[in-house]
Amino acid sequence: MPTNSFAITIVAFVVSVYGHDCTKYSLTPSDQSLIDMMKHYLHTSRKADCPVTPSQQDIGVTYVRWGKKTCPGNSEIVYTGQAGGNFYTNKGGGSNYLCLPSDPENGRANSYDNDGLYGAEYEIDSRSKPPGLSGSLHNKEVPCAVCRRKGKVSILMIPGRKSCYTGWKSEYSGFLVSQSKSYNSMEYICMDGDAEPLDNRSSNDDGVLCYPMRAKCGSLRCPPYKDNTEVLCTVCTK
Repeated sequence: MPTNSFAITIVAFVVSVYGHDCTKYSLTPSDQSLIDMMKHYLHTSRKADCPVTPSQQDIGVTYVRWGKKTCPGNSEIVYTGQAGGNFYTNKGGGSNYLCLPSDPENGRANSYDNDGLYGAEYEIDSRSKPPGLSGSLHNKEVPCAVCRRKGKVSILMIPGRKSCYTGWKSEYSGFLVSQSKSYNSMEYICMDGDAEPLDNRSSNDDGVLCYPMRAKCGSLRCPPYKDNTEVLCTVCTK
């Protein structure tokens, strides 16, 4: 390898300069220049092997704030958009909610029969809404924001609580939502307790749906849980 050859050349040079009997000789300017080159080579090669420690401002975690277009004041916004996912009756495709940016870079049109990306709608009306949420959200589309929290290294969504454990900081709190038990499975997400609509349109196009979840006693121990109560949630960082 070139680097090994370079090192061998320098070693040979040092031996020739100092001699086999370890007698020290005077160095010419060209000799000193070659030694300086060797110092630079050793410094840069060893530096490349050392891990780079990120500065505090480079450290951070990202999370999605479901139901809002903005991030909390202590976080910076990466992008804002619309919640989406698979159509609620589709038998294949994804089973997670996505935060779709409001400024997509669209691909080309195609005719294959494999659609799988729809907007998300609130299924929260005056009869089924958790306290604090508006019944007017029903059939409105769901906004979202991807947020970055600087200086944190861990993030956790805790279902069943509205506050974080000691040592953790709550980014936002709300209600656990997912798809209805009558439809295809979706993940659980934490919907902001002050959720808002994407806009004023209400066309009931369905798509992927967001229903508030309730606790059901049985295999779920009650107490500490209570039957038929809304499940709170919070997103925590540390």
